[in-house]
Amino acid sequence: MFPLLKTRPKARKPAPPETRTLDVAGRLMPLTIKQHDQATRITLRIEPGGRALKMTVPRGLAAREVNAFLDRHQGWLLTKLAKFSADTGLSDGGRILLRGVSHRIEHTGSLRGLTEVISVDGSPVLRVSGLPEHVGRRIAAFLKKEARADLERLAAMHAARIRAPIRSISMKDTRSRWGSCSSEGNLSFSWRIVMAPPSVIDYLAAHEVAHLKEMNHGPRFWALCKTLCPGTEEAKSWLKRHGSQLHAIDFD
Repeated sequence: MFPLLKTRPKARKPAPPETRTLDVAGRLMPLTIKQHDQATRITLRIEPGGRALKMTVPRGLAAREVNAFLDRHQGWLLTKLAKFSADTGLSDGGRILLRGVSHRIEHTGSLRGLTEVISVDGSPVLRVSGLPEHVGRRIAAFLKKEARADLERLAAMHAARIRAPIRSISMKDTRSRWGSCSSEGNLSFSWRIVMAPPSVIDYLAAHEVAHLKEMNHGPRFWALCKTLCPGTEEAKSWLKRHGSQLHAIDFD
């Protein structure tokens, strides 16, 4: 007789995420619902910028349980989403942050011209030309240019201190992280960081440069990060409090 061969049960394929639109007091929010084998409870979070919701549920949870959870948390969502204004304010007379300083937006009405910072009666003004519907995009292009100038300078300075070569630097508009560093020495930054105070911009540059030596977030990494940027903890705290507000601005 041959012994019975035990076969391993086939791993279940993960269920594809469910996507729907949730009405939160008239505000339509994209919602992604993902089932997870290890989940023991429902978790709901607001994506950076307040533009979407993500929900994780135990595998096989009944739809009525999901709907009941969402109904119970309407008030919580409404409170949390209140800080994300639907009005971007990116028009003549609106305001935009640049290196932590609020600038009044002045639309010149001219179809051509540079986007530039000027001083009017001692107050900073961001002067923007072009069609009114393109003001947001022109401001975004200006911020990207300013972010690149700051981050290339700061990253080079920090890299020189630890004698670590940088292969390339790119600007992106990522929502899940402020920056990244590859094992090949490629640094990537969210250009939205240029709206933060200079100390926070410096921290982000130091953080990613530190990864050139330590590709982790262990004690040695944080020690190096704090050596490069003594204000690391304060900058992390600022991003935790205000980072989502920077992501919430819609430049399109």
